Amino acid sequence: MEIKVVEIDKPEDVNFILGQSHFIKTVEDLYEALVSAVPGIKFGLAFCEASGPHLVRFAGNDDELTGLAKQNALSIGAGHSFIIFIRNAYPMNLLPRIKEVPEVCNIFCATANPTQVIIVETLQGGSTPSRGIIGVIDGASPLGIEGQKDIEARKQFLRDIGYKIK
Repeated sequence: MEIKVVEIDKPEDVNFILGQSHFIKTVEDLYEALVSAVPGIKFGLAFCEASGPHLVRFAGNDDELTGLAKQNALSIGAGHSFIIFIRNAYPMNLLPRIKEVPEVCNIFCATANPTQVIIVETLQGGSTPSRGIIGVIDGASPLGIEGQKDIEARKQFLRDIGYKIK
C-alpha cells in the first residue's frame, strides 16, 4: 500500500466538486443534473470507470473545463470517482441536485480553494495498481477566531455576491 498526494490543477476562479459514484451512467446523469440546476452554467465533468475498459468517461458544455476534468480525473485515478469543474455557478447551487443522482455515493469536497487529494494505491487483485480516495486537504487551516470586523466583512461578501439582501 502506498499513500500519494494529488494536487488539483485548476485556475483560481474555478470551483470544483469531487465525489464518488457507482455506475457508468453517472456521466449522463450528472450532466443532466447540472444543466437543469443553474441556467448559464459552464462545466466539465469526468468519471473514472472502475471496471471493464477502465476509462475516464467525460462530458461538459465548456471545452476548457471538460479538459480540466479529464486531466484531473486521470491524475486522481480512483475507481468510481468523479470531478466537476464549474463556472457561472457555485457548488452550493449544485450539491442538492448532485446528491439526488441515484448513483452518487459520497461528496469529498466542493471548493475553489487549492486542494490536495489524498490517495491510497494498492495492488488489488493482481499487479495493476488500484486507487481510492482517503480524503482531501481543502485550503489552509484557521489562523484564529473571527472578530467583529471579520463578521462584518463576511456579511458584506455574501451581499456583494447576491446571497443575502442588501
